[in-house]
Amino acid sequence: MIQPNAWPAWWEWDLAFSAHFVRRMQLRHLSESDLREMREDASGLEADAVFGRWKIAARWQGEPWEIILEPDEVRRRLVVVTGYRVE
Repeated sequence: MIQPNAWPAWWEWDLAFSAHFVRRMQLRHLSESDLREMREDASGLEADAVFGRWKIAARWQGEPWEIILEPDEVRRRLVVVTGYRVE
């Protein structure tokens, strides 16, 4: 797991949101600013099971969450694929 002091260069790219995640935001009671806050406070980063995607460990309202990200090298955007509370 990559620690916060060693984030990759794409960590600072602007966020973009997948259509899947936008649909889920209301169901999960998240806003764009909530997600940005979760990224700022993330405690770790690791490769996801899907090649090219990354999973961050975060907390929201006292609960553990995982956020799946995919760096878009062409557009230099960090795409939020999905996010969910860890049960």
